[in-house]
This record gives sequence, structure tokens and C-alpha cells, in this order.
Amino acid sequence: MGKNYLLTMTLLAGAGIAAMAQPTPPPQPPAPPRARGSMGVFVTRGPRLGVGVVDIDSDRAKALKLKEPHGAEVTMVSEGTPAAKAGIQVGDVILEYNGQPVQGKEELQRLVRETPPGHQAKIALWRNGAPLTVTATVEEGMIPNFDSNSWPFGDNMPPMPPMPSIDIPRMVTTFQSTALGTDCETLGSDSQLAEFFGVKDGLLVRSVMRNSPAEKAGVKAGDVIVKLGDTHIATNRDLSAALRTGRSGGAVPLTVVRNKHEMALSVTLQESGREHF
Repeated sequence: MGKNYLLTMTLLAGAGIAAMAQPTPPPQPPAPPRARGSMGVFVTRGPRLGVGVVDIDSDRAKALKLKEPHGAEVTMVSEGTPAAKAGIQVGDVILEYNGQPVQGKEELQRLVRETPPGHQAKIALWRNGAPLTVTATVEEGMIPNFDSNSWPFGDNMPPMPPMPSIDIPRMVTTFQSTALGTDCETLGSDSQLAEFFGVKDGLLVRSVMRNSPAEKAGVKAGDVIVKLGDTHIATNRDLSAALRTGRSGGAVPLTVVRNKHEMALSVTLQESGREHF
């Protein structure tokens, strides 16, 4: 037993000496910093007029009694903004901005961006078939921007272009009826636009297909469909249901509002075909 004990102690001592003889490993380099993981967003300010606008096509120009399709039609006016204070209304068409012709919404947005806040802008409008000029004082408005310190790829972030101050037009959803031959927009969700056309609700005709039942009946872009047969029309569902029950190949009474006056028409619907809403 004594010999075994001495042999064990000798082996342990040898292992310790061998371990002490090994060189100390170099320290590990520090781990690289982890990349930041999200894009931050902050808010800046820029020139603002306070309107939503859309471009004007040839059909819409005819409905507005314009000689040619140009300008930007106002579809929304935000409360308390320079546009509202200047008296700009939904349905107006902006034709000139500080003497510069406005061909469409993009040009109007550029002209507003180039106007220093606090400066006045003379705006030529087209309202109810007649010209009108108003003056608006452009103000600063809140616009989004990005925080470059939160770029998720370290310091290799490409330079961000300046974020322009723009008036974003509202989204317009149209519903196409192949049996009637129209593209329509519901007015019930936009009380200002409905008031402009002289109705409480209905379907605004954005365009009329050539040689369609609607065109043959005399329906025009800018009309508001309020009744088909005995059915009051307030939504696309109402029109779809009325077309299903009224499609017999015969004439069906159609009531539209044009220039704020009701007009009775007669439309002959197609006997076959599918509706697309």
C-alpha cells in the first residue's frame, strides 16, 4: 500500500510540473460590437399647404368644364391648414401656383416644397366652371424622417435623400360595372365631396365605357347615381343588387344627380355578363 501511494503522488507531481511548463495562451480578442437592429423614425418639419389632390383625366376635365385635362383636383382639405384658411374647397381645381402652371399633383407638390414657410402663395382655382384666385400663407408641417444612428448595418449607411413635405392624396377605390358600363366611387364615406355634388350619398361616376348601356342612356362622368329602378343606390353593393334584379333586357329607370339637380334617365341593361366590383 505504501508503494502505491508513493507512485500515485509521483505521477500527480509530474503532471503538475508538465502543466506549469506549458505556455500561457494569448488572450482572446474582444468580440466585435453587435450591429444595431432597427431603423428609428423621427419627425421633421417642412412646407405644407394642407390639401389632398389627384390628377385630372380627359373625362374628368369634361365633367369639370375644363378645356383640357390639366391642374390638380382637390379631394381633401385638412382643417386649420393654409388651404382651409384661404377658402380652398373639395372639388376645386388648382391651375396655377404663384404664376406657375400646374399640370398635375407632382408639380403642385414640388412648388409647395419650394415655398419657404411663412411666405404667401397666389393660387388660381377653377370652381363650378369659373376661375377664382385665393392667397394662402404656407406653413410648416410635420413630416417623417429616418434616424441614421439606428441603421441596422453599422456605420455603412448610404446617405438618405431629404424627405419632402408632400400632401398625400387620399386613396380612391372605384368599382367597375360591366353590365352598366361605369367606374364608380362611393361618396358616403366623404361628406365634403358628397356635399359638393349636392347629395347625401350615392355613386360618383368616374368614367363611362364607350358604347355601354350607361353611355347610350346619357350617363356622363361627374354624375352621381342615386337610384336604379326602385332601389336607392348608396354603395356598390346596392348597385350590384339592383343590376341583378333589373337585368331583363328591358329599360330600367335610372336617376342621377348632375350639377346638383336630379335627372331621370332610362337604361337598357345587358341580359348576360358578370359584374365586377
